[in-house]
Amino acid sequence: MTTLRVVNKVTTHVLKEMKLQGEKIAMLTAYDYSTARILDSAKIDVILVGDSASNVMAGHKTTLPITLNEMIYHASSVARAISRALVIVDLPFGTYQGNSKEALNSAIRIMKESGADAVKLEGGKEVIESIDRILSAGIPVMGHLGLTPQAINKFGTYVVRATEKDEAQRLVEDAHLLDKSGTFALVLEKIPAKLATQVTKEVKMPTIGIGAGNGVDGQVLVLHDMLGITQEFSPRYLRRYHNLYEEIKGSVESYIKDVKSLDFPNKKEQY
Repeated sequence: MTTLRVVNKVTTHVLKEMKLQGEKIAMLTAYDYSTARILDSAKIDVILVGDSASNVMAGHKTTLPITLNEMIYHASSVARAISRALVIVDLPFGTYQGNSKEALNSAIRIMKESGADAVKLEGGKEVIESIDRILSAGIPVMGHLGLTPQAINKFGTYVVRATEKDEAQRLVEDAHLLDKSGTFALVLEKIPAKLATQVTKEVKMPTIGIGAGNGVDGQVLVLHDMLGITQEFSPRYLRRYHNLYEEIKGSVESYIKDVKSLDFPNKKEQY
């Protein structure tokens, strides 16, 4: 039987303790109040308000179109539902790359306007100035290396990253750089399990994997994927815990049938 950590509120310090004690960290995405409330009541450790909202909430093909205002809207909806989980918000594309002052302003807006606990951004050496500036304001930062979806036009593909020696070495160097800078945790996305395990052993901060094997300190999935709401996305690392697409579709079809046949509402369901 798995014992859930008893804390009133998960913090960045709690995550570090979990790594030290060998307790795995469970993390999922959420983008709205009602869903976040369910996740928090289930005692999820971390909720990521991901820029994946661009895909699963808005229907875009990539994460690039979502704006800072839209991320703040989703994040504030989630934060209002939470009492226990640590809430982290993605800085969207174009709000931190190449301009550390803009990065700080973006992070401050998220923290002030949403009530979230931390921000996340993608990249290593190329964004370290932005990370340092955000951290200098006392805002916790989670890093993200490996497959970085905001760089899809640079990569041109969503295939596994860091399979070649040079790229793997750069990832290890970036992980150490982020760890030294003071980022409190690191997402490792779609990289070889052996490499993810190596990074996890070498850095002090907790690592959260998605398609990075089980040698990391925790796991994250997009909620809509793991619940089977999305159907077209089926990478090797995705485990579907439900098929809500069919469940919801079936319920709607039953409702339509009942309305058309005058079965709903019945005498007990009217005034």
